[in-house]
Amino acid sequence: MRWRLSPGTAIDGFELQEHLGTGGMAQLWAVAREGDPTPLVMKIPLLIDSDDPLPIVCFETEQMIMPHLSGAHVPRFVATGPLEPMPYIVMERIPGESLKKHLDAVPLPWPDVVAIGAKVAHALHDLHRQHVIHLDVKPSNVMIRASGEPVLIDYGFARHERLPDLLAEEFREPFGTTPYMAPEQVLQDRADPRSDLFALGVMLYFFVTGERPFGNPRGGQIRRRLWRVPVPPRALRPDCPPWLQEIILRCLEVDPQDRYATAALLALDLENPDRVKLTERAERLERDGGMKTFRRWLKARKAQPLETPNIAGQLSRAPIVLAAIDLSPGSEDLADSLRLMIGRILSIEGEARIACVNVLKTSRIAVDILEDEEGRSLHVQRLVQLRHWGASLDIPSERISYSVLEAPDPAGALVDYARRNNVDHIVIGARASSALRRYLGSVSSQVVAEAPCSVTVVRTAKDRRTDSEPQASA
Repeated sequence: MRWRLSPGTAIDGFELQEHLGTGGMAQLWAVAREGDPTPLVMKIPLLIDSDDPLPIVCFETEQMIMPHLSGAHVPRFVATGPLEPMPYIVMERIPGESLKKHLDAVPLPWPDVVAIGAKVAHALHDLHRQHVIHLDVKPSNVMIRASGEPVLIDYGFARHERLPDLLAEEFREPFGTTPYMAPEQVLQDRADPRSDLFALGVMLYFFVTGERPFGNPRGGQIRRRLWRVPVPPRALRPDCPPWLQEIILRCLEVDPQDRYATAALLALDLENPDRVKLTERAERLERDGGMKTFRRWLKARKAQPLETPNIAGQLSRAPIVLAAIDLSPGSEDLADSLRLMIGRILSIEGEARIACVNVLKTSRIAVDILEDEEGRSLHVQRLVQLRHWGASLDIPSERISYSVLEAPDPAGALVDYARRNNVDHIVIGARASSALRRYLGSVSSQVVAEAPCSVTVVRTAKDRRTDSEPQASA
């Protein structure tokens, strides 16, 4: 069903009042609820007419994280709707403007930049204490309350330490806004809260100098921040105090170990410039020479995606179990058998994490139409079916995730997912043998042959009996 959204439309007790805007992944509506005087906003992901799964995954990420957030520096979560019939998130509407309003006025007076930076650093520290890394800190994602307190919005790229990281599970590419992405994000490390300090350093640099430290790179240019340091702020803004340059360049260090350990320490330095320990960073007036840059380039060439650590330290590792679920018509009995097997595994491995995965097969050559006759997204429908399949497993939401992969080779996609996400055990269903399956090979047999971990193949009782019966001779 296609929803026609307009002022006056009611969705689960919320009345749409005003369309506030549409971004790359969602549209925003001012909404009201009877008996609730709080200004509210509804965020609706752009899922219709899109074969790009990224908006869906970002919406699910934000939908999963927001109920766990609290405090003055995050929007108050109100309600959420399922993928069918209408996905949405309702939260408090923050009055006022974002820091984006300053972009047309840069460079700003440096005392104003210091005040802004200290407040945002406090907000980030509050967020990190709630086990969340934002990973998309930029001016448009920082709203300012009437009290002057910043509010961090938009958690589509965020990561919660204690919840599944859907973006890392489903994609093999860095995510964020390229001018603000930390070097480790370029290497697909989404587990370091100091990535947010790098992004704040980019903001401070931009507000002080009027220039972005790494420009607005595209494609492979984004990797240059692994070896190129920015022009020192004092070279562009002579009245920038050495202590402020020290702080900014420390935030922009390539190695997270060389940045501030926490956002709280960054805020402390911004609020107490007399305690800032000056190093050679404070005295720089030009970019590093060719030899230093060349050495960093050689080091960056060897840089690989990092192992995903834990925000609060390495936790004891629980097994990750991939449940490969066939949702095609006629596979209901097989899906039930697979659910029973997963239940048995959970009874033995009490802390196991279940990744429910389905593959939406696409063509290698032709352009795929990923909608049904009524215009509904096939990707979304599969996600709804996956959630229905997993609803009876009686497992906490933070220990189960749902992913729909789009690929021409289902077996290859499952094996690749297992390898990238360090899966310990794959459970996959197999249908009864047939001449065609014996000739072409089955998905389950290919997974068994290529998987980097243990594989359990599940069959229905009926299929087991069919395969055990003797074949009639011609």
